[in-house]
Amino acid sequence: MANRHLSRSIAMQSLYEWDFKGKDPAKLKGFVDKNIKEFAPGIEKSSFIWQIVNGVIDNIDKLDKIIEKSAPEWPLDQITIVDRNVLRIGLYELLYADRKEVPPKVAINEAIELAKSFGGESSSKFINGVLGTVYREIGEPGKDE
Repeated sequence: MANRHLSRSIAMQSLYEWDFKGKDPAKLKGFVDKNIKEFAPGIEKSSFIWQIVNGVIDNIDKLDKIIEKSAPEWPLDQITIVDRNVLRIGLYELLYADRKEVPPKVAINEAIELAKSFGGESSSKFINGVLGTVYREIGEPGKDE
């Protein structure tokens, strides 16, 4: 598994655990550290994991509002915890990450892959639909250059 994909998987698992266990900010570091130790003991740099986790946490209110707007038939608390956190990661990378580092289509594809690995039978289609809607709304910066 590529380092960045593994990093996204660890970020998703950590955010899932944090969300499932009550969103206590004091416990987040412990979840991330435990998951790095368990699933990626030899990972060279954990900075990408922390970039995603901190980016999601720092922007969670904005990300959740975008999810609610983009999937109005699904109240946030009715979206599975896995799908909710995969969407948060995908949206964070789509909207806030450096586009040279993570192009929009890579952000969407990686979120779909996380949904296939960790979500339910229809998770990847749901993730693709929501992220695709947001992507179409924001356009593709630099496409005409």
